Amino acid sequence: MPRVVVDVMLKPEILDPQGQAVANALPRLGVNDVASVRIGRRIEIDFTGEPDLDRAREIADKLLANPVIEDFTVHLVETDEPAEARP
Repeated sequence: MPRVVVDVMLKPEILDPQGQAVANALPRLGVNDVASVRIGRRIEIDFTGEPDLDRAREIADKLLANPVIEDFTVHLVETDEPAEARP
C-alpha cells in the first residue's frame, strides 16, 4: 500500500540551530568530514483509499509547514505494512 510522505525542511537561508549543534558535536565523535547538517521533519500520511498527492500538498501547505521559513516535498513510498498495524 503506498504511503504519502511529506518532508519539511527549513529554507536554506534560515539558520538551523539544531543542525549546527549536531555539526558541532560530530568532531567529538571523530567525524571531521561533514560540512553542515540540516534538521527537518518527516510526516507520513495514510489515506483510507488511494493516496492523494494533491490533498497531501494542501495539508502540508496549510498545516504541516510554515511557508515563510520552510519548504516541503511530497512523495509516495511503497509499504507492505497496513496502516492499522502501525503503532
